Amino acid sequence: MKLGKYNTLVYAKNTDFGIYLKDTMISEEEVLLPKKWVPSDLEIGDPMEVFLYKDSKGRLLATTMKPKVTLGSIARLKVTAVTKIGAFLDWGLEKELLLPFAEQTRRVKEGEEILIALYTDKSSRLAATMKLYPYLSLRSPYTIGDEVTGTVYESSENFGVFVAVDDQYSALIPRREISGKGPAVGGQVTARISRIHEDGKIDLDLRKKAYLQMDDDAQCLLNLLQECGGVLPVSDRSDPEQIRELTGMSKNAFKRAVGRLYKERRIELAQDRITLI
Repeated sequence: MKLGKYNTLVYAKNTDFGIYLKDTMISEEEVLLPKKWVPSDLEIGDPMEVFLYKDSKGRLLATTMKPKVTLGSIARLKVTAVTKIGAFLDWGLEKELLLPFAEQTRRVKEGEEILIALYTDKSSRLAATMKLYPYLSLRSPYTIGDEVTGTVYESSENFGVFVAVDDQYSALIPRREISGKGPAVGGQVTARISRIHEDGKIDLDLRKKAYLQMDDDAQCLLNLLQECGGVLPVSDRSDPEQIRELTGMSKNAFKRAVGRLYKERRIELAQDRITLI
């Protein structure tokens, strides 16, 4: 019998408070289906599909109710309450699903919808986690250059921002592509696929293709010059990290924007600075 999954079991015996189901009539293991969920026309030996979970006392139970998520899969669920032990989620069953604090990548609020996966904890009980990395698919239908939308589910100072594309595929916005803190955990992003690794993992770029991004970058650089009194202490010879820290652009993007503004005769160039005309 598979916890957190749909199981096709057979009606083995009747009691005053429900019926017991087994994998086969000769199996020793059995599970209770409470009386309120027993079909009226069911007979001994009949098969039926049920979902298996555990009650508050840790006892295995069957139900004909349809949960919004099954073991190992991902779904968006509504937070119904936040307590001292974690948050509780509406997953379609009478007993709400626990999201422990240790499995939250950010603090959640009552009433919001969040992206979670269903797993079994150390006590072999079903619980929710916002740490989605192990549950996301590596088999996406996309190619390099495609524009996609996803949910930010985690952020790392070392690696970057982790995104669930279409809430099901594994993707990363590398740290080198992010200026400032980057997109917030829980938020939606639209990005371009810049790389697909051999194992199927996706790298994302928040910027448009170079020829489309150049106009935006040139305008941002122009605005930054105006805010800084008409002078920026960087040039196309500056260190890439210095350029990124000051402008939020990669060195290549900065050079393209500078080239656009210089061609339009809006800036002057020096070895260590650019100046607004």
